[in-house]
Amino acid sequence: MEMKLEVVGREVIKPASPSPQDLLQLSLADVSGPAAYVSTIFFYKTVSGESLDITSGRLKTSLSDTLSRFYPLAGRMEGDKIICNDEGAVFTEARTDLLLSDFLKNNLDNTNSLPEFLPTIAPGESAGAWPLLSAKVSFFGSGSGFAVTVSISHRICDASSILTFVSGWAATAKAESSDVVVMNIPTFASTTIYPPPPCSFQSSSLDGLYEPKSKCVANRFFFKSSKIAELKRRAMSETVPVPTRVEVIMSLIWRCATNSSRSNSAVQKSTLMIQALDLRLRIPPAVLSKDAVGNLQAPFFLKEGSESKMEIAEIVAEFRKAKEVVNEMIKENLATTTLGPNLLSLLGKLASELTPDIDLFPMSSWCRKPFYEVDFGCGSPVWIGSTGHVIHNAVFVMLMDSKDGEDVEAWISLPGQDMSVFVRDQEVLAYAVINPPVLI
Repeated sequence: MEMKLEVVGREVIKPASPSPQDLLQLSLADVSGPAAYVSTIFFYKTVSGESLDITSGRLKTSLSDTLSRFYPLAGRMEGDKIICNDEGAVFTEARTDLLLSDFLKNNLDNTNSLPEFLPTIAPGESAGAWPLLSAKVSFFGSGSGFAVTVSISHRICDASSILTFVSGWAATAKAESSDVVVMNIPTFASTTIYPPPPCSFQSSSLDGLYEPKSKCVANRFFFKSSKIAELKRRAMSETVPVPTRVEVIMSLIWRCATNSSRSNSAVQKSTLMIQALDLRLRIPPAVLSKDAVGNLQAPFFLKEGSESKMEIAEIVAEFRKAKEVVNEMIKENLATTTLGPNLLSLLGKLASELTPDIDLFPMSSWCRKPFYEVDFGCGSPVWIGSTGHVIHNAVFVMLMDSKDGEDVEAWISLPGQDMSVFVRDQEVLAYAVINPPVLI
């Protein structure tokens, strides 16, 4: 069923009050990443009795109020700093005649329709300058529901930062419909953990180094909790008797994605899986606030040679060991001034492995993060979609909880010829369903 989504308005939303400071210094970790947007789409049923205009107005007003607290997101990036000039964020409104239930049931057999929900980036706009934040609300037909898309520059945020912002915006919107005062004051990490970049640093992205061999194709793989339990039993070992959901799913995906790549390559390459640990969960709140905004992650990676058989249990054991090494390093350096330099050494080790003759698989887990608790005043989302890897034509794997918190959706983007092999891999299909409909 074709969806025609028509843009009916695009405007700049300014903060309700002036920024309390003039600029924010970015860290080396911030500016080392790609100048790209991280985007999430929240789908909601409409509250009965509230018109589209009232919903739209409430979202705009609450966004303005929220920007007063998240003031750097309304600024402009210049080099390694954000000029907090209250320039604002872009807000787009769109409408379609298609019902929300019909879209979720009939239009998710692939991920091609999801980019339509992204805010349009106009000429001269970029995630490396302005706007640092764009939002889009898309209303479905007959008042059946709406989608809220949030896109924030990766130069200032990671997944937890997005959640902090969207939760703050949603709480403000909900409060404005119930006259409850909300004061969620975030902290911006700046150079609390990672130092600022040196004067000689030239920000660059890895995008050019790792241009896929062909256009990437993204699909959504749904892992039911019962299948995850089966995979856990397969992955158990003396070293890791109780593997986690993330460990087993990422190990399976890495193994099968590597096999898919090897099947299409005359030269067998080594393979590298990258993941990041959230520092907020590992550093005391007195040092790093749980709602701190920034790129606050510590990377770890696994590497396998071209001849490796990549058995699941062995990968999981290596996965656990690599995490524990980073966790231990953080614990040992918390009470000293060496945490930042040691975290930078992890980035250095990773950078030394990034060569063109290796298959690179960046992976990210958004599991156990309460995205499904984001409530704009109409209840929890019926579904949450992701699009960043689709737009940027990059190899990527992202895991997110389903609404029940037990099943897992894996968003996987691979070069087209590799994906055509991956979606037919019986090892993948034994545990996951590809692009299932969402029924509400």
